[in-house]
Amino acid sequence: MVIHKEYKKNQLMIGSNGRKQKKHVFDWVNLICLSLFAIASIYPLIYVIAGSFNEGSDYINGGIWLFPRVFSFENYQVVLNDMRLWKSFGITIARTVLGTFLSVIYTAVVAYAMSRPNLIGKPIIYRFFIFTMFFGGGLIPYFWVINLLGLFDNFLVYIIPAMFSVYNMLVFVNFFKTIPEEIHESAVMDGASEFKIFFSIVLPLSGPVVSTIALWNAVGHWNSFFDTMIYTSNDNLWTLQYYLMKVIKESSMPASGVNLPIELLQKVAPETVSLAAIMISVIPIFILYPIILKTLTKGVVVGSLKG
Repeated sequence: MVIHKEYKKNQLMIGSNGRKQKKHVFDWVNLICLSLFAIASIYPLIYVIAGSFNEGSDYINGGIWLFPRVFSFENYQVVLNDMRLWKSFGITIARTVLGTFLSVIYTAVVAYAMSRPNLIGKPIIYRFFIFTMFFGGGLIPYFWVINLLGLFDNFLVYIIPAMFSVYNMLVFVNFFKTIPEEIHESAVMDGASEFKIFFSIVLPLSGPVVSTIALWNAVGHWNSFFDTMIYTSNDNLWTLQYYLMKVIKESSMPASGVNLPIELLQKVAPETVSLAAIMISVIPIFILYPIILKTLTKGVVVGSLKG
Protein backbone atom coordinates (compact mmCIF):
# COMPACT_ATOMS: atom_id res chain seq x y z
CA MET A 1 0.00 0.00 0.00
CA VAL A 2 2.81 2.38 0.89
CA ILE A 3 4.57 1.69 -2.41
CA HIS A 4 1.32 2.22 -4.29
CA LYS A 5 0.72 5.56 -2.59
CA GLU A 6 4.28 6.70 -3.33
CA TYR A 7 3.88 5.66 -6.97
CA LYS A 8 0.65 7.66 -7.35
CA LYS A 9 2.28 10.63 -5.64
CA ASN A 10 5.21 10.49 -8.04
CA GLN A 11 2.89 10.19 -11.02
CA LEU A 12 0.93 13.26 -9.89
CA MET A 13 4.16 15.21 -9.46
CA ILE A 14 5.35 14.19 -12.90
CA GLY A 15 2.01 15.18 -14.44
CA SER A 16 2.04 18.47 -12.57
CA ASN A 17 5.58 19.22 -13.68
CA GLY A 18 4.68 18.27 -17.22
CA ARG A 19 1.74 20.66 -17.23
CA LYS A 20 3.88 23.44 -15.79
CA GLN A 21 6.56 22.85 -18.39
CA LYS A 22 3.97 22.86 -21.17
CA LYS A 23 2.45 26.07 -19.87
CA HIS A 24 5.90 27.59 -19.58
CA VAL A 25 6.67 26.76 -23.23
CA PHE A 26 3.32 28.19 -24.34
CA ASP A 27 4.05 31.41 -22.47
CA TRP A 28 7.36 31.78 -24.28
CA VAL A 29 5.82 31.05 -27.66
CA ASN A 30 3.02 33.50 -26.93
CA LEU A 31 5.52 36.15 -25.83
CA ILE A 32 7.60 35.70 -28.97
CA CYS A 33 4.55 35.89 -31.26
CA LEU A 34 3.20 39.00 -29.54
CA SER A 35 6.64 40.62 -29.61
CA LEU A 36 6.96 39.99 -33.34
CA PHE A 37 3.49 41.39 -33.89
CA ALA A 38 4.35 44.48 -31.82
CA ILE A 39 7.55 45.03 -33.80
CA ALA A 40 5.69 44.62 -37.08
CA SER A 41 3.13 47.19 -35.91
CA ILE A 42 5.59 49.74 -34.52
CA TYR A 43 8.35 49.53 -37.11
CA PRO A 44 6.48 51.41 -39.90
CA LEU A 45 6.10 54.35 -37.52
CA ILE A 46 9.80 54.21 -36.63
CA TYR A 47 10.66 54.13 -40.32
CA VAL A 48 8.49 57.16 -41.04
CA ILE A 49 9.98 59.12 -38.11
CA ALA A 50 13.54 58.31 -39.19
CA GLY A 51 12.85 59.34 -42.78
CA SER A 52 11.03 62.53 -41.85
CA PHE A 53 13.98 63.77 -39.79
CA ASN A 54 16.60 62.80 -42.37
CA GLU A 55 18.00 65.17 -44.96
CA GLY A 56 16.24 64.49 -48.24
CA SER A 57 19.34 64.58 -50.43
CA ASP A 58 20.84 61.86 -48.22
CA TYR A 59 17.61 59.84 -47.87
CA ILE A 60 17.41 59.08 -51.59
CA ASN A 61 20.67 57.10 -51.25
CA GLY A 62 18.77 54.55 -49.15
CA GLY A 63 19.79 52.76 -45.99
CA ILE A 64 17.56 54.68 -43.56
CA TRP A 65 15.88 51.99 -41.46
CA LEU A 66 15.88 52.95 -37.77
CA PHE A 67 17.60 56.31 -37.20
CA PRO A 68 18.20 59.44 -39.27
CA ARG A 69 21.64 59.42 -40.84
CA VAL A 70 21.79 63.18 -41.45
CA PHE A 71 19.44 64.83 -38.98
CA SER A 72 17.38 67.69 -40.42
CA PHE A 73 14.22 69.74 -39.72
CA GLU A 74 13.93 71.07 -43.27
CA ASN A 75 11.25 68.52 -44.26
CA TYR A 76 8.90 69.80 -41.58
CA GLN A 77 9.72 73.39 -42.49
CA VAL A 78 8.66 72.76 -46.09
CA VAL A 79 5.42 71.03 -45.06
CA LEU A 80 4.49 73.70 -42.53
CA ASN A 81 4.90 76.39 -45.19
CA ASP A 82 2.36 74.74 -47.48
CA MET A 83 -0.99 76.52 -47.11
CA ARG A 84 -2.82 73.46 -48.46
CA LEU A 85 -1.77 71.62 -45.31
CA TRP A 86 -3.35 74.21 -43.02
CA LYS A 87 -6.56 74.38 -45.07
CA SER A 88 -6.91 70.61 -45.05
CA PHE A 89 -6.07 70.55 -41.34
CA GLY A 90 -8.90 73.01 -40.67
CA ILE A 91 -11.39 71.02 -42.75
CA THR A 92 -10.40 67.76 -41.04
CA ILE A 93 -10.60 69.24 -37.54
CA ALA A 94 -14.00 70.77 -38.31
CA ARG A 95 -15.45 67.54 -39.73
CA THR A 96 -13.97 65.47 -36.92
CA VAL A 97 -15.36 67.63 -34.11
CA LEU A 98 -18.76 68.36 -35.65
CA GLY A 99 -19.17 64.95 -37.25
CA THR A 100 -18.25 63.06 -34.09
CA PHE A 101 -20.54 65.12 -31.88
CA LEU A 102 -23.58 64.86 -34.16
CA SER A 103 -22.99 61.17 -34.88
CA VAL A 104 -22.75 60.25 -31.20
CA ILE A 105 -25.85 62.21 -30.24
CA TYR A 106 -27.97 61.07 -33.19
CA THR A 107 -26.95 57.41 -32.91
CA ALA A 108 -27.46 57.45 -29.15
CA VAL A 109 -30.98 58.90 -29.52
CA VAL A 110 -31.95 56.20 -32.03
CA ALA A 111 -30.35 53.51 -29.84
CA TYR A 112 -32.26 54.72 -26.79
CA ALA A 113 -35.52 54.41 -28.67
CA MET A 114 -34.55 50.92 -29.85
CA SER A 115 -33.68 49.89 -26.30
CA ARG A 116 -37.16 50.70 -24.98
CA PRO A 117 -39.47 47.64 -24.85
CA ASN A 118 -42.60 49.68 -25.67
CA LEU A 119 -41.37 51.06 -29.02
CA ILE A 120 -44.09 50.55 -31.65
CA GLY A 121 -42.90 48.56 -34.66
CA LYS A 122 -39.57 47.75 -33.04
CA PRO A 123 -39.10 44.29 -34.68
CA ILE A 124 -39.70 45.71 -38.16
CA ILE A 125 -37.38 48.67 -37.60
CA TYR A 126 -34.72 46.38 -36.16
CA ARG A 127 -34.83 44.05 -39.16
CA PHE A 128 -34.62 47.04 -41.50
CA PHE A 129 -31.49 48.27 -39.72
CA ILE A 130 -29.86 44.85 -39.84
CA PHE A 131 -30.67 44.54 -43.56
CA THR A 132 -28.80 47.79 -44.30
CA MET A 133 -25.69 46.39 -42.59
CA PHE A 134 -25.31 43.68 -45.20
CA PHE A 135 -26.85 45.14 -48.36
CA GLY A 136 -26.31 48.47 -50.09
CA GLY A 137 -27.07 50.08 -53.43
CA GLY A 138 -23.45 50.50 -54.49
CA LEU A 139 -21.28 53.52 -55.19
CA ILE A 140 -23.07 54.87 -58.27
CA PRO A 141 -26.59 55.00 -56.75
CA TYR A 142 -25.06 56.44 -53.57
CA PHE A 143 -23.29 59.14 -55.59
CA TRP A 144 -26.58 59.89 -57.35
CA VAL A 145 -28.33 60.34 -54.00
CA ILE A 146 -25.54 62.60 -52.75
CA ASN A 147 -25.88 64.73 -55.85
CA LEU A 148 -29.68 64.92 -55.61
CA LEU A 149 -29.45 66.07 -52.00
CA GLY A 150 -27.11 68.90 -52.99
CA LEU A 151 -24.23 67.51 -50.97
CA PHE A 152 -21.72 67.35 -53.82
CA ASP A 153 -18.98 69.93 -53.24
CA ASN A 154 -20.61 70.68 -49.90
CA PHE A 155 -18.92 70.44 -46.50
CA LEU A 156 -22.02 68.66 -45.17
CA VAL A 157 -21.15 65.64 -47.30
CA TYR A 158 -18.65 64.83 -44.56
CA ILE A 159 -21.25 65.14 -41.79
CA ILE A 160 -24.75 64.00 -42.79
CA PRO A 161 -24.00 60.56 -44.36
CA ALA A 162 -21.84 59.63 -41.35
CA MET A 163 -24.32 60.65 -38.65
CA PHE A 164 -25.71 57.15 -38.17
CA SER A 165 -24.13 53.70 -37.93
CA VAL A 166 -26.13 50.55 -37.28
CA TYR A 167 -23.19 48.84 -35.61
CA ASN A 168 -22.63 51.77 -33.25
CA MET A 169 -26.35 51.81 -32.53
CA LEU A 170 -26.24 48.15 -31.50
CA VAL A 171 -23.36 48.87 -29.13
CA PHE A 172 -25.37 51.72 -27.60
CA VAL A 173 -28.48 49.55 -27.32
CA ASN A 174 -26.64 46.78 -25.50
CA PHE A 175 -25.16 49.29 -23.08
CA PHE A 176 -28.49 51.01 -22.41
CA LYS A 177 -30.03 47.65 -21.55
CA THR A 178 -27.57 47.29 -18.67
CA ILE A 179 -29.00 50.40 -16.99
CA PRO A 180 -31.56 49.27 -14.37
CA GLU A 181 -35.15 49.71 -15.51
CA GLU A 182 -36.03 51.00 -12.02
CA ILE A 183 -34.20 54.25 -12.80
CA HIS A 184 -36.43 54.84 -15.83
CA GLU A 185 -39.58 53.98 -13.89
CA SER A 186 -38.66 56.38 -11.07
CA ALA A 187 -38.02 59.19 -13.54
CA VAL A 188 -41.38 58.57 -15.25
CA MET A 189 -43.15 58.67 -11.89
CA ASP A 190 -41.50 62.04 -11.24
CA GLY A 191 -42.96 63.36 -14.50
CA ALA A 192 -39.81 63.31 -16.62
CA SER A 193 -40.20 63.04 -20.38
CA GLU A 194 -38.21 60.58 -22.50
CA PHE A 195 -35.94 63.36 -23.73
CA LYS A 196 -35.36 64.49 -20.15
CA ILE A 197 -34.58 60.92 -19.07
CA PHE A 198 -32.19 60.42 -21.97
CA PHE A 199 -30.19 63.64 -21.64
CA SER A 200 -30.27 63.93 -17.84
CA ILE A 201 -29.97 60.30 -16.74
CA VAL A 202 -29.09 57.81 -19.48
CA LEU A 203 -26.44 59.81 -21.33
CA PRO A 204 -24.49 60.82 -18.19
CA LEU A 205 -24.43 57.16 -17.11
CA SER A 206 -23.07 56.09 -20.51
CA GLY A 207 -19.65 57.69 -20.33
CA PRO A 208 -17.64 54.57 -21.30
CA VAL A 209 -19.69 53.68 -24.38
CA VAL A 210 -20.01 57.34 -25.45
CA SER A 211 -16.23 57.79 -25.34
CA THR A 212 -15.75 54.54 -27.24
CA ILE A 213 -18.15 55.46 -30.04
CA ALA A 214 -16.73 58.99 -30.10
CA LEU A 215 -13.21 57.62 -30.58
CA TRP A 216 -14.33 55.32 -33.40
CA ASN A 217 -16.06 58.20 -35.15
CA ALA A 218 -13.20 60.63 -34.60
CA VAL A 219 -10.61 58.23 -36.00
CA GLY A 220 -12.88 57.47 -38.95
CA HIS A 221 -13.35 61.15 -39.76
CA TRP A 222 -9.68 61.92 -39.26
CA ASN A 223 -8.47 59.15 -41.55
CA SER A 224 -11.11 59.58 -44.25
CA PHE A 225 -10.10 60.63 -47.76
CA PHE A 226 -12.34 58.57 -50.06
CA ASP A 227 -15.36 60.86 -49.68
CA THR A 228 -13.17 63.84 -50.57
CA MET A 229 -11.95 62.06 -53.68
CA ILE A 230 -15.44 61.04 -54.85
CA TYR A 231 -17.83 63.74 -53.65
CA THR A 232 -15.79 66.94 -54.00
CA SER A 233 -13.94 68.78 -56.73
CA ASN A 234 -13.09 71.89 -54.73
CA ASP A 235 -9.55 72.27 -53.38
CA ASN A 236 -10.93 74.19 -50.40
CA LEU A 237 -12.70 71.02 -49.21
CA TRP A 238 -9.61 68.83 -49.17
CA THR A 239 -9.20 66.83 -45.99
CA LEU A 240 -5.81 66.19 -44.42
CA GLN A 241 -5.59 62.57 -45.53
CA TYR A 242 -6.52 63.48 -49.09
CA TYR A 243 -3.81 66.14 -49.07
CA LEU A 244 -1.32 63.50 -47.90
CA MET A 245 -2.46 61.12 -50.61
CA LYS A 246 -1.95 63.80 -53.26
CA VAL A 247 1.52 64.66 -51.98
CA ILE A 248 2.57 60.99 -51.78
CA LYS A 249 0.95 59.93 -55.06
CA GLU A 250 2.31 62.85 -57.06
CA SER A 251 5.75 62.57 -55.40
CA SER A 252 6.12 66.30 -55.82
CA MET A 253 7.08 69.19 -53.61
CA PRO A 254 4.26 71.22 -52.03
CA ALA A 255 3.08 74.15 -54.10
CA SER A 256 4.42 76.71 -51.65
CA GLY A 257 7.90 75.18 -51.78
CA VAL A 258 8.93 77.58 -54.57
CA ASN A 259 8.79 80.45 -52.05
CA LEU A 260 11.38 78.84 -49.78
CA PRO A 261 15.13 79.45 -49.92
CA ILE A 262 17.03 77.48 -52.53
CA GLU A 263 19.43 76.20 -49.89
CA LEU A 264 16.55 74.60 -47.99
CA LEU A 265 14.98 73.03 -51.09
CA GLN A 266 18.27 71.39 -51.95
CA LYS A 267 18.23 69.52 -48.62
CA VAL A 268 14.77 67.96 -48.99
CA ALA A 269 13.17 65.39 -51.27
CA PRO A 270 9.52 64.67 -52.12
CA GLU A 271 9.74 61.38 -50.21
CA THR A 272 11.00 62.95 -46.97
CA VAL A 273 8.49 65.79 -47.23
CA SER A 274 5.71 63.21 -47.55
CA LEU A 275 6.97 61.39 -44.45
CA ALA A 276 7.02 64.64 -42.50
CA ALA A 277 3.44 65.39 -43.57
CA ILE A 278 2.39 61.91 -42.41
CA MET A 279 3.93 62.50 -38.97
CA ILE A 280 2.16 65.84 -38.61
CA SER A 281 -1.17 64.20 -39.45
CA VAL A 282 -0.93 61.53 -36.73
CA ILE A 283 0.03 63.86 -33.87
CA PRO A 284 -3.59 64.67 -32.85
CA ILE A 285 -4.47 60.97 -32.72
CA PHE A 286 -1.43 60.31 -30.51
CA ILE A 287 -2.68 63.02 -28.16
CA LEU A 288 -6.35 62.00 -28.15
CA TYR A 289 -6.05 58.23 -27.84
CA PRO A 290 -4.32 58.00 -24.42
CA ILE A 291 -6.82 60.45 -22.92
CA ILE A 292 -9.80 58.11 -23.38
CA LEU A 293 -7.92 54.81 -23.40
CA LYS A 294 -9.14 53.91 -19.90
CA THR A 295 -12.80 54.13 -20.87
CA LEU A 296 -12.35 52.59 -24.32
CA THR A 297 -11.99 48.97 -23.22
CA LYS A 298 -14.75 49.27 -20.66
CA GLY A 299 -17.13 50.71 -23.24
CA VAL A 300 -16.45 47.94 -25.74
CA VAL A 301 -16.82 45.15 -23.17
CA VAL A 302 -19.94 46.47 -21.46
CA GLY A 303 -21.50 47.37 -24.79
CA SER A 304 -21.23 43.76 -25.96
CA LEU A 305 -22.29 41.88 -22.82
CA LYS A 306 -26.04 41.97 -23.24
CA GLY A 307 -27.94 41.56 -26.47
